[in-house]
Amino acid sequence: MTVSMARDPHGASSSSYDLLVVGGGFYGAMLTLEASRRGLSVLLLERDDFGGATSWNSLRIVHGGLRYLQGLDLRRYRESVAERRWFLRHFPDLVEPLPCLMPLYDPPRGGRLRRPSVLNVALTVNEALSRHRNEGLQPDREVPAGRLFNPVETARLFPAVDRKGLLGGALWYDAVMPDSQRVLVEALRWAHRCGARTLNYTEAVELRMDGEEVTGLRAMDRETGRSLELRGRAVVNCAGPWSRQLAGRFDRDLPELFRPLLAFNVLLDRKPLASEALAVAARGKRAQTWFLLPWKGRVLAGTSYVASPGGSGPGAVPDEACVEELLASLNAAVPGWNVRSSEVLRVCHGWLPAKADGSAEPAGHPVIHDHGKAGGPRGLFSVSGVKLTTARAVAERTLARLFERRGERLPAPGWIGRPDADPPLSLDGFLTLAARDREAARTHVRGIVERQSVIHLEDLLLRRADWGVHPEGAAAARLCTALGWSEGRAQAGLRAAGRGNR
Repeated sequence: MTVSMARDPHGASSSSYDLLVVGGGFYGAMLTLEASRRGLSVLLLERDDFGGATSWNSLRIVHGGLRYLQGLDLRRYRESVAERRWFLRHFPDLVEPLPCLMPLYDPPRGGRLRRPSVLNVALTVNEALSRHRNEGLQPDREVPAGRLFNPVETARLFPAVDRKGLLGGALWYDAVMPDSQRVLVEALRWAHRCGARTLNYTEAVELRMDGEEVTGLRAMDRETGRSLELRGRAVVNCAGPWSRQLAGRFDRDLPELFRPLLAFNVLLDRKPLASEALAVAARGKRAQTWFLLPWKGRVLAGTSYVASPGGSGPGAVPDEACVEELLASLNAAVPGWNVRSSEVLRVCHGWLPAKADGSAEPAGHPVIHDHGKAGGPRGLFSVSGVKLTTARAVAERTLARLFERRGERLPAPGWIGRPDADPPLSLDGFLTLAARDREAARTHVRGIVERQSVIHLEDLLLRRADWGVHPEGAAAARLCTALGWSEGRAQAGLRAAGRGNR
């Protein structure tokens, strides 16, 4: 079934909605999907493009909660297991099981719990508590049980492993979204099938009120500069790094909503060290654990956290010293790897909520703030999430609170299922098609542009496909020719797509 999410500001402003969602990252997208699946009329507004900030720059891992089990946080553990299953069940074409291998040492690296005896207990309990983890999944998307390896087996899987003090390795499974931007767009297409509408490049400017009740928003179409009056019974602020700023504009400053923390991963021009994702740490009990994710034939490594001095918010970027520090730690964790700064293809940075002002530790729990309950506008909510894995669960909890204020119970999702995926070709596949049949290539891209609300070339290169992460200039030039973009527009889009590049 073909589902279009074509951008239509005039049509969107001619209707009234149960819910207006501000922010088109994973949290806004999942709230739009969950609300529309429950029969609500929803309009999502995104100031830039969908999933263009922290959502795009994540490590793309859907965590299964093993670390929460080690900390005896059973609620978050069960939630993570359930959400991993949800993504594997509903997006089997875009989400897959991810084997993760952690070498274990004497003395332990990265914490006293990194011992074979402790990990053996954790894996055994994980298997028992997550026994329903594969219900409803396709056989090739089922999550196997974890296990321990001896040093020889560990070195066979990870030949470059540091053998000094090596006791073996622990293998467990999470899940991964290799193309997380496509999961987000497909979630929005699903929401459209359920009746939702979405507008990218549309900024929420002013809250509309009738007395103390929210009645909608004034927004601005950033492509035309036109003002839009949007009617809605409730507004949920899911603006991510800008959620606190928006809350202050609509009601009051809420420091607990978002204290900025700079987070970044690096894409390395290196072949993966193993087929599994690797969790490695340098020597020392306090050494940070790094994940080395095999990604499109290269390595995506992270995540590094940098405190924001003085509370400096979105706009800060990792400097050269931060990147060099990360690389030095990686090289200490994998002696002999010797990755260099010249091999950093892209620095993928975004902003997360910190645990406290000036802290380099991420917040542990999401915030759902009911402004009306705190004496502010009734019908306004603000949400700040902490990780991709639980975006859908937080959306469900937010909707439950919204219905509670109305004296109603949260309805169950309706029967409307996800539409067939709208897959783009790989870059190589597209270039091959363009060389063989340029008109067919244009038609293919035109379909993506029209159905997926592509406004700028950067939207296509990075957030509807992954073409923009390929550094080959010749391929980009051929892409421009095949698309028929003007040379100036194409080059501007390519520069924008490369903003995170070194």
